[in-house]
Amino acid sequence: MAGAEPHSLSTLLVQRIAADGGWWPFDRFMAAALYEPGLGYYSRGDRQFGTLPSSGSDFVTAPELSPLFGAALARQVAQALGAAGARDVYEFGAGSGALAEQLLQALPADVRYHIVDLSGTLRERQQARLAAFDGRVRWHDRLPDSITGVVVGNEVLDAMPVQLLHWTGEAWWELGVAVENDAFKWQDRATTLKPPVDTEFAPGTVTELHLQAEAFVRTLADRLQRGALFFIDYGFPEAEYYHPQRSGGTLMCHRGHLADSNPLVDVGAKDITAHVDFTGIALAGQDAGLNVIGYTTQAHFLMNCGILDLLQGADLRTTANTQKLLTEHEMGELFKVIGFARGVSFDPLGFTAGDRCHTL
Repeated sequence: MAGAEPHSLSTLLVQRIAADGGWWPFDRFMAAALYEPGLGYYSRGDRQFGTLPSSGSDFVTAPELSPLFGAALARQVAQALGAAGARDVYEFGAGSGALAEQLLQALPADVRYHIVDLSGTLRERQQARLAAFDGRVRWHDRLPDSITGVVVGNEVLDAMPVQLLHWTGEAWWELGVAVENDAFKWQDRATTLKPPVDTEFAPGTVTELHLQAEAFVRTLADRLQRGALFFIDYGFPEAEYYHPQRSGGTLMCHRGHLADSNPLVDVGAKDITAHVDFTGIALAGQDAGLNVIGYTTQAHFLMNCGILDLLQGADLRTTANTQKLLTEHEMGELFKVIGFARGVSFDPLGFTAGDRCHTL
């Protein structure tokens, strides 16, 4: 069944692209590959999250790696809830439910947890995992109209569709997907889009624009009445993201804990991601009226939240996996945390040391 789904998704997209004139911008293709109901990568029934390929998973996330990730993050969430005088937490893209489970275990029993997830299959898995917290968790299939509390998103922004640009040496063109002999291929089209920096790029450079992720942050800002938002993801500030040496962009696919750079094959059977331009995310929030309250590495954030104290007495496996969250060559440096707030005043625990807002 799992093998048939990606094939039927490819057939469906070939037909749709042909019907639309033979070309789609890449962000539209990526959205269908990941989220097409019943067929897209995140809409399928097989397991994507886990620590080992033998589990049938494709990649590992921080909550799956160590329960101390959520325990440490809970300290920041609790502080922000207290500052807002609120007791509602909203998680976007909750995956397997691992982070929700960890936060619910660590936060006070009166905290209400809201999961916004478009995947019905993932929702079933989350409901099974969180059965012990019956009555405290609610699921939503769309953004709430109004939010008072704390929003968290771990590896959410990287999974939002991106637009691809190609520099010819004379002009920027938008990379899209065309169909030839019932197969997908890359094809450029003229565009007015361009990167947000004035840099000399080498001919052949490919890079991404994160317009949908930025729009998502602006939408959350419009609906946040009082509280804070925290996003954890891999990425860079603008100057690093659009550095001339990053000529191949950051788009990547993941399957069975292996990475490849071709999203046009095995469509629906593997994850498609791009690193986050945190400067663009910060500006989107600011322009929508949010205050940027911090930006730092995952390692600094977790240590500021006391993860080293939580390690005391942990077993060897938990200790080793938690170290992967902190070490520079694993997840500690590449992953960043950005925080926003509105209508509250507090010194956020997670950014007390190592804040890098000056790099945005």
